[in-house]
Amino acid sequence: MSAALIVAPASGPLCGLKVLEFAGIGPVPFCGMLLADLGADVLRIDRPGRRYGAEEIETRGRRSLVLDLKSTAGLATALALAEKADALLEGYRPGVMERLGIGPDAVLARQPRLVYARMTGWGQSGPLAHAAGHDINFLALSGALHAIGPAERPAIPLNVVGDLGGGALYLAFGILAGVLHASKSGEGQVIDCAMADGAASLLAMVYGRLARGGWRDTRESNVIDGGAHFYNTYECADGKWLALGALEPRFYTRLLRAAGIEDPRFAQQMDSASWPELRARLAQLLRTRSRDEWCRLFADADACVTPVLSLAEAPQHPHYLARHTFIELDGVLQPAPVPRFSRTPGVAQHGPVAAGTHDDTALASWCSEPPG
Repeated sequence: MSAALIVAPASGPLCGLKVLEFAGIGPVPFCGMLLADLGADVLRIDRPGRRYGAEEIETRGRRSLVLDLKSTAGLATALALAEKADALLEGYRPGVMERLGIGPDAVLARQPRLVYARMTGWGQSGPLAHAAGHDINFLALSGALHAIGPAERPAIPLNVVGDLGGGALYLAFGILAGVLHASKSGEGQVIDCAMADGAASLLAMVYGRLARGGWRDTRESNVIDGGAHFYNTYECADGKWLALGALEPRFYTRLLRAAGIEDPRFAQQMDSASWPELRARLAQLLRTRSRDEWCRLFADADACVTPVLSLAEAPQHPHYLARHTFIELDGVLQPAPVPRFSRTPGVAQHGPVAAGTHDDTALASWCSEPPG
């Protein structure tokens, strides 16, 4: 281990859980980070030559072992490690792990209690199972991309809905559910986690509203998709933006009062036919002051009004500072572990490490300890 690597003792409700992670991209390392932040011992299997920078935050907190999985020795070591794991995490296309000789059948035969977690875009089965794709494609197929953005065109919500929300979070949830089941039954299983499925699942409430006629299947025509004037974003005089979320009547009333709006046309909050006109009028008003001037005006109104902060501004907001929502690790400002536990708080154990950092120690320590 590098002498410069500062390591905090593992802490969190997952201490004792051993996860074997096969290095991947997107949701796989993010899921590994979530588990490691809460105390899991995550050992990443890397390819030779892979380098990780301190800014690759999603790779923090785990150890690294380089293996050539196409070699007899590398495969044997991987199988030996899998025998000691509670969960295995991989994100290759369907069939890749089987061809390497470390697919579910081979591993579960050695470790029946193992939770074998598979992360893909389209899933292990179906017509698109072997097709290429990225976050935008999974969102497009699920209906999420169609529903997000202004009327003129769909908007791309970064990769937080498919890769991370529909992928990594569901995968972490699935792993913990599988481990809980294995601890009671002694039976492991395979988790087929697809980002396309996760994206669809995240739309459960929207599909429910659509079914009962409470959702219009066109963008910018519903309460929470930018259609309503009281649940929207507005540009201010300085080019910065405000976010208004005055959804409930009491918050809407406070919004109008704090903004000095007495126009009777604003009285019918839920008259969707008037929303376009009211959006335009509200936009005109909010352009008369700077963002921070409006924030000061709304500070005590409790009207669900917040500034739209940049990535540089957000960590310096008093609320985040008070809650220590961001930490600095290896000189890189980054989000702290979440969620928060009263008895077993998580901790970012250390920053990203180079591939093979723990070649001399990981194998010995893992194989000398039973699974959690």
